[in-house]
Amino acid sequence: MNSKITLYAKQDLIDEIKLYAKNHNTSVSKLVNEFFKNLLKIKKSTQKTYLTDKLVGKLKGVDIDVDDYHKFLEKKYL
Repeated sequence: MNSKITLYAKQDLIDEIKLYAKNHNTSVSKLVNEFFKNLLKIKKSTQKTYLTDKLVGKLKGVDIDVDDYHKFLEKKYL
């Protein structure tokens, strides 16, 4: 279901946005929707990056190879 929102901006910005939408065969509503969808995607991906960034460097200087990882998995699941 679509709902209506009201946005406020300076008239010159509104004119530019309308012209941009017209030149790209779309509507201002679609532009605004895409903007917010992308904004939320960036926020979600940033959160994931933040979590993984916290782990970077935790094993720095530790001598671990693939065989060690396989042994860990065998021990954990078998």
